Amino acid sequence: MNILILSAGRRVELVQCFQNAAKKVNVKSNIVAGDCSETAPALYFADRTYKLPRIMEPNYIDAIIEACNQENISLIVPTIDTDLLLLAENKSFIEEKTNTKVLISDYKVVEVCRDKINTQKFLEENNFGIPKMYTDEEIRNGDLKFPLFIKPKSGSSSINTFEIKNNSELNIYKDIVNNPIIQEFMKGEEFTVDVFLDFDSNIISIVPRLRIATRSGEISKGKIIRDREIIDDVTKLMKVLKPIGHITVQLMKTSKGIEYIEINPRFGGGAPMSIMSGADSCENLFRLLMGERLEYNEKYKDDLTFLRFDRSICLDENLELV
Repeated sequence: MNILILSAGRRVELVQCFQNAAKKVNVKSNIVAGDCSETAPALYFADRTYKLPRIMEPNYIDAIIEACNQENISLIVPTIDTDLLLLAENKSFIEEKTNTKVLISDYKVVEVCRDKINTQKFLEENNFGIPKMYTDEEIRNGDLKFPLFIKPKSGSSSINTFEIKNNSELNIYKDIVNNPIIQEFMKGEEFTVDVFLDFDSNIISIVPRLRIATRSGEISKGKIIRDREIIDDVTKLMKVLKPIGHITVQLMKTSKGIEYIEINPRFGGGAPMSIMSGADSCENLFRLLMGERLEYNEKYKDDLTFLRFDRSICLDENLELV
C-alpha cells in the first residue's frame, strides 16, 4: 500500500507522518517522495524516491503514471497549489492507467479554491463570512475604506500580499501584484483549520489551530483550540463545497464573526500539528484504502502548542546522506 507524495520538497514531517501511520495500522508501505530536484530534503527521509519532471513540462502526467506503475502506488498525495487543477483534470486518466487513487477533489471544487475570485463568489453566494472585495469601478472612483488588503488572484504562501494604508500605497502595490484582488483588511485572531473528509465527502475530523506566528505564509507556531463556533461553521462549509481528503481552511474570527481567507484542497504545511494531536489524516487514508468506514470524531487533544523549526542534513559529493 505505497504512497506517492508529489513535490515532496521540504515535507519531511508529512513523509514521517505517513510512515508512522503505516506502523499504526500494521500495513506494509513504502512512502515514495517524488520531486524534480535531487536536493529536496524530503527525499532523504522517504522509503523510496522518484525523479519527476517539473509540473509545467508536457510529460508530467505520463511521468506520474510511470511512477505509479513502477512503484505499485496506491495513493497519490499532492502538496502544492500548482499541482491541483492539473491533477483534478487528469484524475480519471491517471486512475484508469494505474491501480492508484488520486487524493484530489472534484475539478469544480478545485476551481473554486484555486481562484480567489471564485472563492469569494462561492462564499458570498452561500452566505459565509468573507471580507468585501472591491470592484474595479469602486477602486477607480475611490469608494474605498482603508486599510485594505491586496493579494494575487491565484496566489499561495502569502506571496505578494500586503496591507494598504492609503492611496499612495494602493498605486504602488497594484503595479507589484499580478491580477490583484483588493479586499477589506481583517482584524482578529487567525486560524488554520485542518479538515479530513473521506472519498465520499463525509467529514471525519475538524481541527482548528490558532496561528500564533507564521513565516513565508506558513505557520511556525500554533495552538490546537477546540473552538465550537469554528467547527460548526466549517462543517456547514464542507457540506456545501464537498471536497475530499485533507483540506486546509484559513479564516479569522473578527468583530463581524467568522470571515474566511482561503480554502486549500490539500495538506497544508502545518498539517502535522493536527496529525500529532490525534486527528491523523494519514492513518485515516490508510484505513479508507483498506476498505474501512470511518465516522466523525473529535478524538484529538486540544490546548496543545506546537513550535516548528528547521534542521540541516549533510550530503556528500554524490548527494548521499552523510
